[in-house]
Amino acid sequence: MRRGIAAAATAALLLAGCVTEEELSGKVDYKSTVTRPTLEVPPDLTSPARDNRYVVPDTGGKTTATFSGYQAERREQRNPATGLVLPEFDKLRVERAGTQRWLLVEDPPEKLWPVVKDFWQENGFLLKLELPEAGVMETDWAENRANIPQGGVRYLLGSFLDQIYSTSERDKFRTRLERAADGKGTEVYISHRGMQEVYTTLRDAQTNAPGGTAWQPRPADPDLEAEFLRRLMVRLGVQDEKAKAMMASGAAQPQAELKKVPDGNETLTLAEPFDRAWRRVGLALDRVGFTVEDRDRQKGLYFVRYADPESEMATKDRGIIDRMFGSGPKAKPEQYRVQLQAVGQGTDLSILNKDGAAENSSTSRRILALLLEQLK
Repeated sequence: MRRGIAAAATAALLLAGCVTEEELSGKVDYKSTVTRPTLEVPPDLTSPARDNRYVVPDTGGKTTATFSGYQAERREQRNPATGLVLPEFDKLRVERAGTQRWLLVEDPPEKLWPVVKDFWQENGFLLKLELPEAGVMETDWAENRANIPQGGVRYLLGSFLDQIYSTSERDKFRTRLERAADGKGTEVYISHRGMQEVYTTLRDAQTNAPGGTAWQPRPADPDLEAEFLRRLMVRLGVQDEKAKAMMASGAAQPQAELKKVPDGNETLTLAEPFDRAWRRVGLALDRVGFTVEDRDRQKGLYFVRYADPESEMATKDRGIIDRMFGSGPKAKPEQYRVQLQAVGQGTDLSILNKDGAAENSSTSRRILALLLEQLK
């Protein structure tokens, strides 16, 4: 955990005596932990159209221009006579089950993919994983700069202190675009994973050397997921206040419980129909940290790889950069199948091995416990 340099901080305090600064009101302000590369347009995409709202108006050879004339021209640019209007947002709605939320958008995944990609980059993230064929993109680890103390010192030193101060938390987000059951629209899921740097050893009393630290997982934050879903809605054209109202509404939380089946295995029973359970389980898998390699909705199967997230970034002997970005040795992921079956008005969930046979091991029980925590 980096701290301010003493001399610089002291000088800043002396200078800040007569300076006042209001703290930033935003609670979310991410910055990726690596420098963002220059964006390039992929060969199969066209360059984005320029927005004429920001073009300097042509005065037509005139040597002077009046402010009223300038305003009139800007109004024309903001409201071109093309018949275009803001989209109707009954075509976008928020689905909710407990702490889980997702969007249902009428546009197909192919149209939404580049928009969602730009959205994450605009919010300060680098994309570490892009799988268009699977409809999955994942950001790199980033820190919420809004958690860094604000005030006179940081105001004066600006970007200099940005290089010194760091938070003890990192976040990453996975976005999954899944074609809706009708084959036309898209279900958009955003899941959060967090890590927290904690001390593993105490400061040395004799040498005053700092204690050792390690990165450990922290629980998924549904509020962060909801915030970025709301921001994505705004990015898609929904007015901010309407997006907030849509996110605030929702249904009652359904129940999930573990049960023993006659063969001695455990199953997770969800008190909701298959279609809704399918969506929620997909989001729960993302939250827990599974890699979904494939899915078969008709057969109710998710094909996943799972490695215990607690082993990621947990080796204290690695350097802070290695631990921050997850490089170095990790637990080997194993292949499993998560099977959903409609049973009456509810849905049963069970864990199978890579060959499709029932899995009855400590790992399968842990997977069920992790999913129960997300679905209950």
